[in-house]
Amino acid sequence: MKHHRLWALLALGLAQAAHFAQAADALNGKSLYLNGPTSGGTTCSACHGANPAANVNNVLAGANNPTVISSAFAANKGGMGSLYNGKFTAAEVADLAAFIGNPNVTAAPAASVAPSTLSFGGATIGQDSGALSTTLSNTGSAALNISGMAVGGGNGGDFRITGGTCASGQAVAAGSNCSVQLMFRPTASGARSGALTISHNATGGSSSVILSGTGNAVAQATLSLSATALDFGALLTNAPAQRTLTLTNSGQAALSFSSIGVSGAQAGFMTLGGTCATSTPLAIGASCTVVLQALPTTAGPFAASLNLASNASNANVAVALSGNASAPAPAIDASPSAVAFGLWTIGAAPIMQPVTLNNRGNVALAFSSIAVSGAPGITIGSGGDCGSSLAVGASCTVPLAFAPAAAGNVAGTLLVRSNAADLSVAVTGAGTTSPVARPQLSNSGPLAFANTQVGQQSAAQRITLANSGTGSLKIASLVLGGSHPGDFALAGSCAADATLSPGANCTIDASFKPTAAGARSADMLLVTDGGAQFTVRLNGNASAVPTPTPSLGLAPQAFDYGSAAAGGAGVVKRFTLSNTGSAALVLNGISFSGPFAVATGEANACGAFPLTLQAGASCELPVRFTPTAAGSASGSATLQASGASWQLALTGQGSSDAAAGATQNRGGGGCSSISGGDDPMLAVLAVLAAAVLLWRRRRARMLAAAAALAVAGQAMALEPGQAAPAFSLSGPAGTVKLEQYQGKLVYIDFWASWCGPCRQSFPWMNEMQARYGGQGLQVVGINVDAKTDDARSFLNATPASFVIAFDPSGTAPRNYGVKGMPSSVLIGPDGKVLYEHSGFRPADRTVLEARIKSALGVRQ
Repeated sequence: MKHHRLWALLALGLAQAAHFAQAADALNGKSLYLNGPTSGGTTCSACHGANPAANVNNVLAGANNPTVISSAFAANKGGMGSLYNGKFTAAEVADLAAFIGNPNVTAAPAASVAPSTLSFGGATIGQDSGALSTTLSNTGSAALNISGMAVGGGNGGDFRITGGTCASGQAVAAGSNCSVQLMFRPTASGARSGALTISHNATGGSSSVILSGTGNAVAQATLSLSATALDFGALLTNAPAQRTLTLTNSGQAALSFSSIGVSGAQAGFMTLGGTCATSTPLAIGASCTVVLQALPTTAGPFAASLNLASNASNANVAVALSGNASAPAPAIDASPSAVAFGLWTIGAAPIMQPVTLNNRGNVALAFSSIAVSGAPGITIGSGGDCGSSLAVGASCTVPLAFAPAAAGNVAGTLLVRSNAADLSVAVTGAGTTSPVARPQLSNSGPLAFANTQVGQQSAAQRITLANSGTGSLKIASLVLGGSHPGDFALAGSCAADATLSPGANCTIDASFKPTAAGARSADMLLVTDGGAQFTVRLNGNASAVPTPTPSLGLAPQAFDYGSAAAGGAGVVKRFTLSNTGSAALVLNGISFSGPFAVATGEANACGAFPLTLQAGASCELPVRFTPTAAGSASGSATLQASGASWQLALTGQGSSDAAAGATQNRGGGGCSSISGGDDPMLAVLAVLAAAVLLWRRRRARMLAAAAALAVAGQAMALEPGQAAPAFSLSGPAGTVKLEQYQGKLVYIDFWASWCGPCRQSFPWMNEMQARYGGQGLQVVGINVDAKTDDARSFLNATPASFVIAFDPSGTAPRNYGVKGMPSSVLIGPDGKVLYEHSGFRPADRTVLEARIKSALGVRQ
């Protein structure tokens, strides 16, 4: 009776399956079936075989019927509840059901265009309309290959492709899109129509967009201007200024001006000229000029308007005219406004000091004389550059020389006469028979330092202190003051109490060493024994380096160990720890709650705590579940770093059964529902088991790789810096050898047709080859399937735009120490290993691309 009830239940499930919507994703279901839940755990194929069509353990009962699968989980049939309850979402259960119902599902593109109709409206015959775009989207699960794009239809010649991102020969990845931009240029009047056809490899072979527009027969002139406003700027009264405006006929008919004139409050300031005239039409595409001269007669702002009337489509056009007039006002000043030579030795060579004359007015200065009066010891030296005139805003230099002939004070005046008011500069000095020191700094500042990181020190800027006098000079003090004296440093040969002989010099090397972020400043103060004081401002801006936020990826983040015998050796699960940050991460320790601990005696790629993970690096940590009593158990593992922590959620079931931990197979989803030894299905199942055993032996290599996939992410045998093992393999395009790519950055990916994550990695590798191939990257995919036909079937559904090689013997992955699928190795141009990685998750894309960019020297 039990068997009758079982078959009745299965028959009911198959009958109900026809009523379920087929919107589930069979491809995702295939990945879940072959690889297990995304959070980790046993695969469905472990009990039901790789192909549901074989109906191992009656798996076809769930074909297109998620209710049967959910009921089996809920009833813990065949131990499936212990393995999968809470591991699959309702949508994922529906995906599993879809795959079981369609085990031969393959990835395929699906194309759609939006909008599917483009209406350009009206456009003048022979003129372009505005551009419109349509988007081609790939809503399928494989690359959409565009084989051609063409415009046809009744008036196809009136429409053309002018841009967009779609192109013939382009592959649009699943979930991506591209655009096509078109333009309408009618060749005749009336309604015009056409169609854009995009040929591709999706269902139907092409997608179409209907095009329409209207041709307008009436051509019009259009007036274009080189400027819509003219500003004459600052002018002098009664001084003319001129501006030119270019007018162009950009329409499709001749343009005739009916009037060209000026209006407004200061229209009388303006005079018109140029080649534009009411008597001369402008041909299509021709240009003419309007020249406007402004001659303001009064000071102040002025405004007017240039008015253009014509038969153009934009008819009457006004151009604003403006400016500001001021009366001529010559002005001059001097820097410094007074010169003090101080004490100087009689009979010594003259000392020099320049005076700079500045034109501060609005007209050029006209010099009538520049002379010194009052004392014969003060003269104008050679090397000055003041001529007879000085332009507005310009400067020139008058060098003054002092050579006293007698002891005592001397006074004189530098007098400058010009069309501005007279300028007088007082000049003083004193003569002495004693030697006199004369300190001079090569740079009086301010000194601006480059942006410097807090805690670092900038390059030094040098100032030279020279003694150009006749006596010795002593430095009384040399110190830093001001707002942030601690953020700057002084070095060099100048120091307090140092003495400089006549003609000697010393150096001061100032540098910036900020202690805090932001603008920082200080003053360098130098005082000599003669009372001379120098102050030089030092300025810098400091940038703070934020402390990198530690970032750790955990895969999986939670795990159910299933059943393990209480008091037994326990069950080990390996968790992948990945540093997803930009700086090295130090994990100080790990703590556990519940019957969980780091597994001793197991290969531990992470090593002992505290451990350091470099940016982008990962390792595997083995954690053992050892229940001490029967019943459910839960706990956690907490990883600690400075300022951060991460947690793994762990659960399991303690059992007094010595066989705990093995896959259970009871009920409708397992081997048998009979507890005794007289089950009539046992003979049938024994035959099936023998057949499966023979099949497994023939596919030993494939199953070995599949087993390795369960521990994907383990450390590989090669170490960075080792020479990559050579290989010579066959491929679709011929022999593939590692030595062929010497001098290039090589990304080797080991993959298999049965590997779900491999299917996800191919689009990314296609993208990397396209993006960085021109910069020296070569991606090589090495397939490890025992049958090359399996690999070719995979490639038909998931095309590769990089080099493919076949290795059915598994020699290359053994030499490279590969532990799971997919696994990748990055090899430098010198043939040495740079980086290794196992597995492929969406989060790996950024880390792997960063490794490639770094190796190629591409800026991040």
